[in-house]
Amino acid sequence: MLYLLYALNALLMIGMPIALGVWLARKTRAPWSLFGIGAVTFIGSQVVHIPLNAGLTALFKAVWPAAQPQPWHIPFNAVVLGLTAGLCEETARYIGYRWMARQARAWRDALMLGAGHGGTESIILGVLAAISFASLAAARQMDLAAQGLTGEQLALAQQQIAAYWSAPWYMALMGAVERLAAIVIQVSLAVMVLQVFIRNDWRWLVVAIGYHLVVDGLAIVGLQSRWPVLVIEATVALLALASLAIIRGLRPRGEHIIPPEAPPIETPGASEAPRLESRRQADVQDQLDRSRYTQGGQ
Repeated sequence: MLYLLYALNALLMIGMPIALGVWLARKTRAPWSLFGIGAVTFIGSQVVHIPLNAGLTALFKAVWPAAQPQPWHIPFNAVVLGLTAGLCEETARYIGYRWMARQARAWRDALMLGAGHGGTESIILGVLAAISFASLAAARQMDLAAQGLTGEQLALAQQQIAAYWSAPWYMALMGAVERLAAIVIQVSLAVMVLQVFIRNDWRWLVVAIGYHLVVDGLAIVGLQSRWPVLVIEATVALLALASLAIIRGLRPRGEHIIPPEAPPIETPGASEAPRLESRRQADVQDQLDRSRYTQGGQ
């Protein structure tokens, strides 16, 4: 059964954002180009984010080379890592609106851009999950000792394989559940950053960075404090529900989900010729009638 569930998990992680993009394109007529811009903003943010975190980790190790874990390390890590994530991703989103999607100033546009940003992350993680599934499925059938693993390496590999294939069934789908919540949160952040432009207020960028810090910070606290996985996922799910409320609350009252059709512009053409000819004949007839009436009166 785990074979099926792990495969389904990877498929959902890859397929959910694509399905969301298709639904948004049909429901709101938001252009697919915004999905692509969202993908670019995510990838661009990680080009900065990953080296930045690596550099900060090396710096802290150099400053405190022999430091033992302290109670304050967890909240410190949560704030630093949450802040770097917020700064990199929300700044990238701002750049996307400012220079790559200058016409994207509607609520529906933010939904598509956010789906592309969070969806790209989900697709990448889904591909990695699929690779892990294939690798561990193959490793389960191998003689690891014959592959050259010995000692601690062999014991660690066997432990990882055993843990993967003995997990509860619901854990096999936890990646897809987490990505679903994360995409909702990413869409809410895209809607927040949009407010910078439609309200002409840069403080909304600070709000988005702060919200991103809170979301990532709570997840990091949970992971490093070794909370049960279900507790961490329940926390993320609650944040996703709050994000849905944010998305709904920031929708302008007068904005239609589907943009109204522009009224057709009437221009005289071939189809107008019969009507114009009929009107001309009526005018001529009216002049003749008036002429007869004048002559009769005389």
